[in-house]
Amino acid sequence: MSFRVLVTDGMDAGAMEQLRKDGFEVVEQFYEPDALGAALRDFDAVIIRSATKIKEPQIDAARGGRLKLIVRAGVGVDNIAVKYAEAAGITVKNTPRASSNAVAELAIALLFSCARNISIAGHTMRERKWEKKAYSKGFELMGKTMGVIGYGRIGQLVGAKAQALGMHVLSYVNRNKPEGCECETMQFVTPDELLAKSDVIVLCAPGGGKPLVDAESIAKMRDGVVIVNVSRGSNVDEAALLEALNSGKVKAAGLDVWMSEKDPNWELAAHPAVSCMPHVGAGTKEAQKRIGAELVDIIEHFEG
Repeated sequence: MSFRVLVTDGMDAGAMEQLRKDGFEVVEQFYEPDALGAALRDFDAVIIRSATKIKEPQIDAARGGRLKLIVRAGVGVDNIAVKYAEAAGITVKNTPRASSNAVAELAIALLFSCARNISIAGHTMRERKWEKKAYSKGFELMGKTMGVIGYGRIGQLVGAKAQALGMHVLSYVNRNKPEGCECETMQFVTPDELLAKSDVIVLCAPGGGKPLVDAESIAKMRDGVVIVNVSRGSNVDEAALLEALNSGKVKAAGLDVWMSEKDPNWELAAHPAVSCMPHVGAGTKEAQKRIGAELVDIIEHFEG
């Protein structure tokens, strides 16, 4: 019986072809949540991205079937009930390295857009408006302080790129401080110091229960701070951010992720001080090829 792999949210075509050449049966099909669990019973492995969620109901419905491996093509696994799956004898893997640089570059791109009003100025140009005076009040990144919340693979890449631009970088860690990062232009500080001293705050941390940016934390930030989120939508209280943008406490925001991706906060997305994207952090040709290669490696070497 061949090893069957379900791909629900798409993957690099070359990687999919490689799996087929290796003798794996690959089926590409998206399932709605109510039907997904039963479908998984007929597959040995499933490869998902962010659109598909495999939680307790899907795992329960898949019990007794063939499913032995769930692979998240990306960094975060918050759309998978990891511990519940592992307790059911299902291995959970992800591809944490492949897309890190793509996400880090997007964070810097969003920051440039916020600094120079690129999003809103481009929008008005397409409306045949010449708003030179209105958008000639940007700011330079050189000499500014960036606070990076979450100094893992992506955070460290963002920090390195910021330092190359002449910025000073701050971060904090609760445990396992990365080695070799601290230098004249990068220090670890307390959370409150980061909030108080940063001109720009970039979120690169995994999603948790409580937003990292909410009314309380915004109150501790500098007036005119810029916030960029390329991590998880749950890390930002969108209502609090919108209120802070309207009051001017937050000068601008760059957002790639949202609390709800099917129905994002359209009022926040339409705000003139917001540069936004529809969760495309890993959306580069290079990153997708790296992700595909890592997926092939995981499937080929799985011994479940």
